Amino acid sequence: MIDLHTHSIFSDGVLIPSELAQRACAAGYKTIAITDHADHSNFDFILPRLAKVCGQISGNGNILVLPGIELTHVAPRDIAALACESRRLGAKIIVVHGETLVEPVPAGTNKAALEADIDILAHPGLLTEEEAKLAAARGIYLEITTRRGHSLTNGHVAKLARQFKAALVLNDDAHAPADFVGREMAVKIALGAGLAKKEIDDMFVNSQNLIQRAIA
Repeated sequence: MIDLHTHSIFSDGVLIPSELAQRACAAGYKTIAITDHADHSNFDFILPRLAKVCGQISGNGNILVLPGIELTHVAPRDIAALACESRRLGAKIIVVHGETLVEPVPAGTNKAALEADIDILAHPGLLTEEEAKLAAARGIYLEITTRRGHSLTNGHVAKLARQFKAALVLNDDAHAPADFVGREMAVKIALGAGLAKKEIDDMFVNSQNLIQRAIA
């Protein structure tokens, strides 16, 4: 199992990175990305620390941990530049906090994110057809999430991704140990979103491909 969208105490998670990784490992996860919430105020604080500690944790050989960032509630016009700076500071996985139904994310965030150098558009809410086409064209992964609230539009995202051939990944958006739901429950949530078994298998392959791209 893989989760490329997790949070530590560097944002609103409850665990330091090493314990987050250990809890994920104990739950059967082979790879995680730590993608703490960030804007201009803290991205340059978070990333050098994550890059250092993720390398140390991965070096122990039990779990691969990638340093990342989730650009959150950033003005759409600033997303591309901040993503570029995050990549320069060592982010291997760049997530943008999409237009979820349960938070007042600035309108235009999805489109701006999909035009930037990012890897995953998280919980994109009522994704438009134009945005789904853009994700497919630019090779940016759309997220199916197990997280309560954000998961309300999983079915809609899955439908548009299928229609326009956009690639999906399945993440927990883990903030605490109980958020690592494991493969069996993640598959059930994906089935509940209307995805077929082959499409679910493809999501796991997509995550592996994203990891390979990140570490290349």
